[in-house]
Amino acid sequence: MKNLKKAVALKYEAANDAPTVTASGVGKIAEKILSTADENSVPIVYNKELVNMLSNVDIGESIPEELYEAVAEILAYVMDLDREQKGG
Repeated sequence: MKNLKKAVALKYEAANDAPTVTASGVGKIAEKILSTADENSVPIVYNKELVNMLSNVDIGESIPEELYEAVAEILAYVMDLDREQKGG
């Protein structure tokens, strides 16, 4: 099971205190999460350690406070990508 892909999808809305886990899976489910993100032009960030920690969070639950900083860095990166693509 060590070589199987893992994936976690997050959603952040300003009205919430923290991002929530919207999908999580290993193997074929992880591949489906990644392909769905790619098909919908959702940025994918590869971070093995973070995905291992986030995969322990139940779907629909907020991320734990100890992961705020790591996830905030990813959100900032994604927001920068979005700004670049929009020419701003």
